[in-house]
Amino acid sequence: MAEALFRLRSGPRSDWTAASAGLAAARGHPPSSASIEVMRELGVDISGHRTRPLTAELVERAAWIITMTGAQAAEITERFPGVTGRVRRLGSFRVGDAGDIPDPLGGPVESYRQVRDEIDRCVMDLVLTLRDADPATHRGERTSA
Repeated sequence: MAEALFRLRSGPRSDWTAASAGLAAARGHPPSSASIEVMRELGVDISGHRTRPLTAELVERAAWIITMTGAQAAEITERFPGVTGRVRRLGSFRVGDAGDIPDPLGGPVESYRQVRDEIDRCVMDLVLTLRDADPATHRGERTSA
């Protein structure tokens, strides 16, 4: 959901890129039906998305690595020690810090809707942060969310 929301909120003419990947993700699985449903409510079709694991290549290309939780950020910095300054929680972009964003997996559709809305608020603040940042540093191939 976060990758699709980033693409939606950054706009069609944005030269920023986003690539989602999971710490424990297997390659090639589709989104849950609940994720597809709540994203369609916003007019976004994620049914073609497929999971992939976080790799050293993705980490190397990323200007920023955005996580949903502090535990994910800690695991990434442990696996890839050189990335510490590039890892941020998505919730940290909100004024007052929104904290960790929970994984709604297995919960009711309403949980997915609430998580989608929290991700969306944080993504909008992330986009504002990127727009205020130095374009040479945070644009193009090296920007990931």
